[in-house]
Amino acid sequence: MRTAVTEMFGIDIPLFAFSHCRDVVLEASKAGGMGILGAAWMTPEELEVSLKWIDERIDGKPYGVDIVFPGTFAPLTDDRDPAKILPEGHRQFVDRMMNDAGIPELPDDDAKAFAQEHADKMKMTPSDSERSLQISLRHPGVKFIVSAMGAAPKHVVDLVHAHGLKVGALVGNVDHAVKQKEAGVDVLIAQGAEAGGHVGRVGSMVLWPQLVDAMAPIPVLAAGGIGRGRQFAAAMALGAAGAWCGSIWLGTRESDLTPNMKERMFESKSEDAVVSKALTGKNCRILRSNYTEAWDKAEDVKPLTFPLQSILGGVPLRRAERVRRFDYWTYAVGQIVGDMQQETSVRQIFAEMLGEYVEVMENLNKLLED
Repeated sequence: MRTAVTEMFGIDIPLFAFSHCRDVVLEASKAGGMGILGAAWMTPEELEVSLKWIDERIDGKPYGVDIVFPGTFAPLTDDRDPAKILPEGHRQFVDRMMNDAGIPELPDDDAKAFAQEHADKMKMTPSDSERSLQISLRHPGVKFIVSAMGAAPKHVVDLVHAHGLKVGALVGNVDHAVKQKEAGVDVLIAQGAEAGGHVGRVGSMVLWPQLVDAMAPIPVLAAGGIGRGRQFAAAMALGAAGAWCGSIWLGTRESDLTPNMKERMFESKSEDAVVSKALTGKNCRILRSNYTEAWDKAEDVKPLTFPLQSILGGVPLRRAERVRRFDYWTYAVGQIVGDMQQETSVRQIFAEMLGEYVEVMENLNKLLED
């Protein structure tokens, strides 16, 4: 398959695999597409280790790094002691929720250590993002830097270009895309509302062709609700230069989700992937649970500003996970979760998507012949 992005990156298949799991990134690039490592939840040391690990195994194939450049956020210093930065009322709210559900507390020492470690991993302020960028630019296999949750500053785009790399950006509407174009990005990822994580309000079938038309000649990757070959074909038919997939990799053996977490995904329907502020403080499509519904129904306590809400959720979600109370657990996932029914592999998904893509194209050609 030859498109603007396969030519741009020297890859065989215009399929981009976003994941926080380095194993998924590695396998996607080795399968002929391009893996994109999500760096938002990593300390600088963890990011360095992961990128070095990928470089040593990827056989010269290109890959990318997704870095969060949030437009709005709570200012944080290097001192991220949860006891200092989180309001007491909010901490009491989540503690009471877990206690009422009979979910045991973490041991005191474990709770404090985990809460601090979780807070330190929230690499979501401008200084955090630029630190992650500097680390990424030192690794030869990184060929694509993607900006999530906002427009990357112009000096960041210029710096990436100065290193000979391309810049991409996730967008949820035409206005966002215009700002990214003005910043000088090379590729736009049109993320429809079906996607997991932070999403806009426009559905994929409407958003994809809107951006293709409005942003030409910048290539557009289609994202949101893609996990099968038919969806891949639909994206290409609507003018996309490739597809960007995220949620579908959560159920693979390369994913770092535990078997219980994966089983929770496999039991879920597409309707269970809901938009809520419970996880991050921003509109985010996540797996419905008692935890998310408690936040959505709360009247006296509202979600905190990003990323404080994510920091707040660390301990209660860890408590639920520790005793396998997945009715109080959640994770960012898109509506494609309804098609995820058993563990597979990155290679298998690539093979199945391409096989179904070819079948669709052959059927369409027959229709034209008739």
